[in-house]
Amino acid sequence: MHIVVPSSSNTFQKSWIASGRILFLIAISGLGAIGLVVLSALWAGTESDAAALDRQRQLVNARLREQVDQVAHVIGQFGNGYLARVYPASRSAGVSSSLDTVLAGAAGSAISETAMSAFGYDQAFVVDEKAQLSMLTDAKTEKRYRWMKPLFLPLLKDSRLTASQRPTFTDRMPSSLESRRASAVRPNHALANLMRLEGRPTIVGIVAINEAPEGQPQPTRQFLIVVRFLDGAALDELSRQQGLNGARFARTADADENEVAFQIDATANGEPIGFIVWRPDLPGSRVIGRLMPALSIAALVIAVLFSVLLVRLRSSLGELKRSELHARQLALHDVLTDLPNRALFAMRFEECLAETRHSTERSAVALLDLDRFKAVNDTFGHAAGDELIRMAAERIRSVLRPGDTLARLGGDEFALLLRDIRNDDKVLLSICDAIVAELGRPFPLLRGEAVARVGGSIGLTIVPDAGRTADDLMRYADVALYEAKMGGRGQWRVYSPSMDGGRNARDILKNELREVLAKGTASSAESAQTGPGSTRPDFGSLEVYYQTVHRAEGGYAASGAEALVRWRHSQRGLLTPASFIPAAEEGGLIDALGFWVLRESCKAACDWPEDTFVAVNVSPAQLRRPNFAEEVIAVLEETGLPPSRLELELTESSLIEDNSDIYTVLKSLRSRGIQISLDDFGTGFSCLSHLVRFDIDRIKIDRSFVSQLGAKANGAAIIGAIVTLSRNLGISTTAEGVETEYQRDFLTALGCTDLQGYFFSKPVPLRELDCFAKSEGGAGPRTIASGAIA
Repeated sequence: MHIVVPSSSNTFQKSWIASGRILFLIAISGLGAIGLVVLSALWAGTESDAAALDRQRQLVNARLREQVDQVAHVIGQFGNGYLARVYPASRSAGVSSSLDTVLAGAAGSAISETAMSAFGYDQAFVVDEKAQLSMLTDAKTEKRYRWMKPLFLPLLKDSRLTASQRPTFTDRMPSSLESRRASAVRPNHALANLMRLEGRPTIVGIVAINEAPEGQPQPTRQFLIVVRFLDGAALDELSRQQGLNGARFARTADADENEVAFQIDATANGEPIGFIVWRPDLPGSRVIGRLMPALSIAALVIAVLFSVLLVRLRSSLGELKRSELHARQLALHDVLTDLPNRALFAMRFEECLAETRHSTERSAVALLDLDRFKAVNDTFGHAAGDELIRMAAERIRSVLRPGDTLARLGGDEFALLLRDIRNDDKVLLSICDAIVAELGRPFPLLRGEAVARVGGSIGLTIVPDAGRTADDLMRYADVALYEAKMGGRGQWRVYSPSMDGGRNARDILKNELREVLAKGTASSAESAQTGPGSTRPDFGSLEVYYQTVHRAEGGYAASGAEALVRWRHSQRGLLTPASFIPAAEEGGLIDALGFWVLRESCKAACDWPEDTFVAVNVSPAQLRRPNFAEEVIAVLEETGLPPSRLELELTESSLIEDNSDIYTVLKSLRSRGIQISLDDFGTGFSCLSHLVRFDIDRIKIDRSFVSQLGAKANGAAIIGAIVTLSRNLGISTTAEGVETEYQRDFLTALGCTDLQGYFFSKPVPLRELDCFAKSEGGAGPRTIASGAIA
């Protein structure tokens, strides 16, 4: 695994610049969105105005056409009525067929006056085919007609005035009397055109007012010409009907800024004859004018809020970046000693190997283990053990050179990387002797109330003489460490190939553990067939110890117990998991060992009260098994333990390796009701997303944080943060390593749901676990008094 160290503020500065660019893009996007909303409103208003204006123009155009058609219709009706009534009457009276002789000039004047007074035309003329007036007029009217005469001539010659077609100007069916009259008189045709007269837009209508019956000689044809100007009363009427504000006529398109002009074209040739100008009704502009102040205020408020949000977001991003860098820094260092952890040591070791391949430099890697550390832990408690670890780290660091690396791998195990030792063994000799001497001195613990003598053993190997890969070199150092311990402890050994001859500590442990597991499986599966002639060697047996977990309220009653495996070795005594679990993982025995512990724990928990649980640790190798969930369910069915009373404890490192497969396994287990807890939270590769993604039920706070209560403020702050986070997510919390009444009360006040530690109980065999014994009255778990076990 490649690990990148956040080395300097340069990384933070680059991240800060990148975050600033992102925030700038967000700001631009927000302002763009606000601008887009405003522009959209303006565009919608403009489109609405354009549609309204176009609609008004269409209405004006339609109204003008309607007025032209109306003039043609009215004079057509007028002409037909005249032919049906006056002309036949004149024939019956024996009057000449010529209109000049029938009606004379007075009749023409009467027709003109009737057209103007009855139908509201501005001017009316009765003319013959040659456009000569056939009416009595005054000099002014005659002069006016002479100016108009050239424009009337094309209308008089229009072929549509002939009687070859049926009339198109009436929209009603004729009555019977009219039908009889129509048989004697052919129908007239009326025309109406738009043109410019006297520089004004005008509707001119023309209709023949005399036609001879069929078979009769045609007299000189007479026509009625009517004139209606559109820039006077007609324009006012049009303005009222169509809602044209301030409508006026103009010869040119001289509309003001807030006006529009509509062009009037001549009917005959389409030439422009003038413009109607008015102030249009623009609903879009009206709405925008009303909404713009509100939109402006809203945009300003949104911009201000968005700016405040960006400032806060930038500040939060800065804090998040600093926290992330700090978390990365913590991820590469041990919490208890502030030494480099396994990850950082592995990275520096790889760098060392890469450099030595291209140089003559020699280095050494060493594994260091404290002797009799477990006895100190069991005798004085974990607080004393943690203090011993810190003091030992300080003593080892004091004898190292500035370029050397000291790392804590876990528990009481340390690693050393000694660079540039050249070919002089005196450097190794002096450093290793000094470390052994420092660790051999007494350690005053618990403020002088206790003194521990532990010592230390060292196994080292030379780089690159002994091997090429980091795994080989670490294994050689481990073999040398085992030789140092087997040689009497308190000494150091350099690896040599002869040490591999059957004395490799892990190989020995693996072989012995394999025999113990085989014997345990055979005895449980075939207990009745154990023959007396068995030749299996006796390396002891595995046992399950239980450390109780207590509720943080209600008298601190025991709510469950954690199962811890022990190996009662026939020669080495009682071994803790730290002594043989690594060997089990290397030898592929961890699955068999884990399921043996699971089966034994479930059997034991069946006799406990129904409201208690048993917690069993699960290794990453077990989680990677595709059928792990089915095997767990099979164990529960075999033992009869309800799934809700089983809690599987995982480490954070197991959730990193293969998230997809592990997620599937955990989802299957939780669907059956099995509880999932996260052990030693905050000491490994902590990731808050694991709590949500894997749906964790319980967080176990590591004892390294609990031990800092009362000594360092950081411990209380970290625990408080974890408890608050868990409460918000609905996750239970168990604090490990509770050893004093002060720690118990403080953790209870912080809000931890459960407590576990030497203050309540040490890990004990099942036969000594009496807190789950049911009383005669069927009472639940017994409570433990506040000073029970120290």
